[in-house]
Amino acid sequence: MRKTLTNCVWVLAIAAGIGVGGATLQAQDRGQDHGNNKTDQQAVVRIDYSKNKTYQQGMREGHGDYARNLDHSRKRHFKKDEDQKAYEAGYQHGHAK
Repeated sequence: MRKTLTNCVWVLAIAAGIGVGGATLQAQDRGQDHGNNKTDQQAVVRIDYSKNKTYQQGMREGHGDYARNLDHSRKRHFKKDEDQKAYEAGYQHGHAK
């Protein structure tokens, strides 16, 4: 009886180890697949805002804040989302000089 119980405990321990090991490998595989998606997301096309008026306004204000050592002193908000993105891109470009 004692030997049968010991054998059952060993069988259960091995089965649990295989189950945990398999789950770990599966999780690693998922992580690798997820990592490949990041390269696809990083290949986002950049939009050329250089001729956009709000981009140019953002460039001027960003450059002015950089010269005066200020951090985004004016918080502009535009009705169109595209104008807001252009302004922020211009501001960041102007502030980085």
